[in-house]
Amino acid sequence: MNIAVTAHDSKKELMVQFCIAYCGILSRHNLCGTGTTAKMVSEATGLEIVGFLSGRQGGDQQVAARIACNEIDLLLFFRDPLTVKPNDIDEAQLLRLCDVHNIPVATNIATAEALIHALERGDLDWRNIVNPKTTGNIR
Repeated sequence: MNIAVTAHDSKKELMVQFCIAYCGILSRHNLCGTGTTAKMVSEATGLEIVGFLSGRQGGDQQVAARIACNEIDLLLFFRDPLTVKPNDIDEAQLLRLCDVHNIPVATNIATAEALIHALERGDLDWRNIVNPKTTGNIR
């Protein structure tokens, strides 16, 4: 499956810790992410992650475009709900696209853990049946 990771600045370290904890599961999938998040996760885990631009420079839109083209099967987006961000509209669009295209999305660590365990059990294999083209690499 193709998994996208992104996180607000205050949640990047949490994303890194999450990816370290679930490195074994994530290593069996194709990963991509927005700029700094992808770099931090890759450096901490050794996982190969296709890095896009930073979120503020268009990385959120790059992820959104891949969701719109059914090239992303799961989005892990750790958000900081207490801080207003200048690109909140882009984030709302990203989450809307996940709803439109039935992409499982986690916006916090609790949901991310539920989804990662579901991924490991095979509960998300329906994405491969519904959309067989997503089994390839994200490049």
